[in-house]
Amino acid sequence: MDFLNPKKVNTTQFQWLVWTAIFLISFFSTLPLSTIGQSFVFNLINTLFYAIIIYGNINWLFPRFYERNQKTIYVVLVIVFLIGYGAAKGYLVNYVYNTFFGHDMPEKTTFLRVLYISISGLLIFLLSFIFRIALAYFGLKKQTEEILLQKTQAELNLLKSQVQPHFLFNTLNNIYYEAYIEAPRTAGLIERLADMMRYFVDDSPKAKVFISTELNFLENYIELEKIRIRHQIALNFTKDYAEDYQIPPMLMMTFVENIFKHGIDKTSTNNRVDISLLQEGDTLIFKTINSVATKTNRTVGSGIENLRKRFAILYNDNFELRTGEAEGYFMAYFKIPIQ
Repeated sequence: MDFLNPKKVNTTQFQWLVWTAIFLISFFSTLPLSTIGQSFVFNLINTLFYAIIIYGNINWLFPRFYERNQKTIYVVLVIVFLIGYGAAKGYLVNYVYNTFFGHDMPEKTTFLRVLYISISGLLIFLLSFIFRIALAYFGLKKQTEEILLQKTQAELNLLKSQVQPHFLFNTLNNIYYEAYIEAPRTAGLIERLADMMRYFVDDSPKAKVFISTELNFLENYIELEKIRIRHQIALNFTKDYAEDYQIPPMLMMTFVENIFKHGIDKTSTNNRVDISLLQEGDTLIFKTINSVATKTNRTVGSGIENLRKRFAILYNDNFELRTGEAEGYFMAYFKIPIQ
């Protein structure tokens, strides 16, 4: 049965199993000493008061006072709680006994009896901590299983998501070989597009990529953007870095993308773009300068502001980011540390 399978039992089912087991053990233990009805009623009362002690501690006293560092108040309230438990249980047991079972020999609720019940309740109170640990274990176990299930599902979704990109890569390769015979320039553009797609799938999710990998992506992007523009662009891309350091991916893309979105006039023959990537000591400087396109409704996207937020997360205050427009040219500049 699934109900008896530990992997299928949740915390609620576990608690019902425990209290049912406690009641049945007590019931069959006292059955030879009394009638079935008497044994059933008094063991039901005992189980109920055991639950009051345990849940009163783990759900109210312990989290509200002990865990909030009010230990003195916690101890005082525990003593009051146990005395109240002893009085309530003593009077209820005597009332039930005198009303239904002890007509000929009624019993009285004495101070010593209340004290005895309160002291005996101390053992149940101590067991409440074990009960609390058991509940925490089941809760943690359930969370662990849910996390593993989510991880497995995420891995499955990742595998599914990789099917389409690799299918596209293979298809682009086939198209490339077909185009290479008839139109070598078109084949070269297809190859650049395939490289860009491979970068998005394989490299962009990484924490860091090599500078050369990032530059290769930018160059592919620039060449593909050029085919959308009617006239030639005077574009100069300067690269000067000593070592192929690793940097977070897609940092330079915002500047270059903004050039083709907002800085190119597709009807003009005077578009000029200067891009430079320079290493100065332990810093990397990326700068773009482009002629400003003449547009009546020029819009400014949120890319620069998002890049600034990303720099703040990556480098705290250890970076520079500036943009500005002057004399018909727009400049974007950032400086970041490298390791």
